[in-house]
Amino acid sequence: MKNFVTVFLTGMFILGGITMLEAKKWDKTFAQSDKVTIKKVTFHNRYGITLKGDLYTPKNIKKGQLLPAIAISGPFGAVKEQASGLYAQTLAERGFITLAFDPSYTGESKGTPRNVASPDINTEDFSAAVDFLSTYKNVDPNKIGILGICGFGGFALNAAAIDTRIKATVTSTMYDMTRVSAKGYFDAMDANARYTLKEQLNAQRTQDYKNKTYAPAPGLPEKLTGQEPQFVQDYWHYYKTPRGFHKRSINSNGNWTVTSSLSLINLPILAYSSEIRTPVLVIHGEKAHSRYFSEDAFKKLTGDNKQLLIIPGASHVDLYDNLSKIPFDKIEAFYKENLK
Repeated sequence: MKNFVTVFLTGMFILGGITMLEAKKWDKTFAQSDKVTIKKVTFHNRYGITLKGDLYTPKNIKKGQLLPAIAISGPFGAVKEQASGLYAQTLAERGFITLAFDPSYTGESKGTPRNVASPDINTEDFSAAVDFLSTYKNVDPNKIGILGICGFGGFALNAAAIDTRIKATVTSTMYDMTRVSAKGYFDAMDANARYTLKEQLNAQRTQDYKNKTYAPAPGLPEKLTGQEPQFVQDYWHYYKTPRGFHKRSINSNGNWTVTSSLSLINLPILAYSSEIRTPVLVIHGEKAHSRYFSEDAFKKLTGDNKQLLIIPGASHVDLYDNLSKIPFDKIEAFYKENLK
């Protein structure tokens, strides 16, 4: 199992002008709601990368009405047609304008090479979504929150630490991708093991440059043997089955580049999370292998407007799409209290 987890870590986890188009064809992994309207939107981040998202608006919005808004992304390796879209649609049903977006280099968003992760750029992607929402006609720019799922929970906290326009932040089943890349699960990777990993990754850089391409890292197996750790099996049953499969999702149908993890190893994202002054709700499953990421991140938060919510009996992946586990009533109440 130890070797499998090491391979998995170095694979799956090593890892203006605004135009709009109607979302003509339903391409999501969840059922469509008749209570919201959806538009395809295009915007750009500070690095000039064009991002694409789905904008969900309550159908009962009145002309000229300004609503609070929420930018949503994640999980790490997913696309907006998966969990982030489900969160966005559900919260739009509850009275928010929501934007589920694909991060840079993934899904329908631009950026080359493809399938690259960056702690800086993926944090910036949240602020770019705030740029878009701040200038959208039906959004109150003083009432914008963000929500990050899985690895994008960590990036959401990082964005909240730098972007003072973000008035409320929710993380769900959060990963700190920089911590797990640099230290392994439960911080089991020591400095010597990390040095060996860096040697391997930098050797791959040389090969990539020589070959004029970017080698793909191993991802989820095409078939399960039953010997995999339970959390890997949970990921597989989401990403590799009709439950959550999407053709543009890295975890469903592709691979991160091997060298993506170099910046994740070297640039920890939560260094300034203690300086977040706005409200934060941290949500995690009681039985999730990743629970310690949220609990440790919560310990670093300061002030009396931070909450940790542990969902009884929930695994990591339950909070992707299990409507009996995702605490939407609590999330709705949190945003309505703090985006008013």
